[in-house]
Amino acid sequence: MRFYSLAIVGAALALGACAGGDKPADTTAVAVDTAMPAGGMAAGTTTPAAMGTMAAITGKTHTVNMVGDAKGYRFEPANITVKQGDGIKFMVVSGGPHNVAFDPASVPADVKAQLDANMGTEKMGELSSAMKMNPNESITVSFANIKAGNYPYNCVPHVAMNMKGVVTVQ
Repeated sequence: MRFYSLAIVGAALALGACAGGDKPADTTAVAVDTAMPAGGMAAGTTTPAAMGTMAAITGKTHTVNMVGDAKGYRFEPANITVKQGDGIKFMVVSGGPHNVAFDPASVPADVKAQLDANMGTEKMGELSSAMKMNPNESITVSFANIKAGNYPYNCVPHVAMNMKGVVTVQ
């Protein structure tokens, strides 16, 4: 019984605090400095200027299908070789949601910002695209301005089901 009394008193206090009364709206203007410092954004920021500018695809666009079916979850093909300047269109075929996420530990520090920018603006986080839910939705990643090397990637929701691959840039 004591618990119920405390719960009712707590709820009443919470509701009273939310009621607020008839206060006029705060109309105080606040000045915000939106000027960018010379040379771009300050070090350590995660704004678009700090992340780099997306480099356009100048070569061929390859297609990698994202599949989830009775055979399992996979990229087809999982391992693909592209040239600098090429792009990859990751297409949802079935079994979504899918995304494309590059392993930050495997991407050289001097490549991260460019690869992240080349993934576009719809993202879940650094080097991780937004989720695509339906068949025929896609994610296109440019490999322009990306140095030669191997770039492991996966589908975050299905990484435990071995939905992984490697992009080799020549």
